[in-house]
Amino acid sequence: MFNIVLVEPEIPQNTGNIARTCAATGSRLHIVKPMGFAIDDKKLKRAGLDYWHLLGVVYYENLAEFYEKNPDARCFYASTKAPSDYSEVSFSDGDYIFFGKETKGLPEELLYKNKESCIRIPMIDEARSLNLSNAVAIVVYEALRQNSFLQLRKNGSLTKYNWEDVK
Repeated sequence: MFNIVLVEPEIPQNTGNIARTCAATGSRLHIVKPMGFAIDDKKLKRAGLDYWHLLGVVYYENLAEFYEKNPDARCFYASTKAPSDYSEVSFSDGDYIFFGKETKGLPEELLYKNKESCIRIPMIDEARSLNLSNAVAIVVYEALRQNSFLQLRKNGSLTKYNWEDVK
């Protein structure tokens, strides 16, 4: 299982979409406060409505509390300011992948102190950033791919037909 850490998320729809991605991938969601919305926000619930029962969420009052409760966490920090490509690192089951708030990203001091663990998604120079929920999906699926999709169902089935009948 991977751990997705949102630091001070601001947009409920993004957090709802990320919650849905976490639920579908068996990842745990960690939210570091303050948040720019209430947990009962309708937009948050609507984005991941039918997946909430599959989701494990842990809340922290601040980053200090996160590190206090997870002292041995192996962490990666996703940022447009990072020096390394996310596909160049080797993710392991249990890793924590941090994402910052939509308007500012992760604190630069945090990035500076963790240079070797900072990762970025390559983009053209003119692009400021990707949507937060898209960025989470890209990185978590790379981590899962590197680990053979860890207990995820890899094949689908049709409702009216049988794949074995296709020649």
